[in-house]
Amino acid sequence: MLQQATIGDQILEVVRANPDCTFKKVIQQFPDLDWSDVYIEVELLRLSGRLRMIHNYWGLFTSTLRLP
Repeated sequence: MLQQATIGDQILEVVRANPDCTFKKVIQQFPDLDWSDVYIEVELLRLSGRLRMIHNYWGLFTSTLRLP
């Protein structure tokens, strides 16, 4: 039986495929979800150390995958 990927896993896949993507770009990959739901997942990934968010010059967040 196959397990369905969680939203967090899907976000990590997006970030792996698009290193240094903006938070807006991540949100655009999930049109069926509210931006706040994606933000909560990103925040959980950040707090667990699996994702890092960097505030850049333009006021956007850039997500990068933390390597083990």
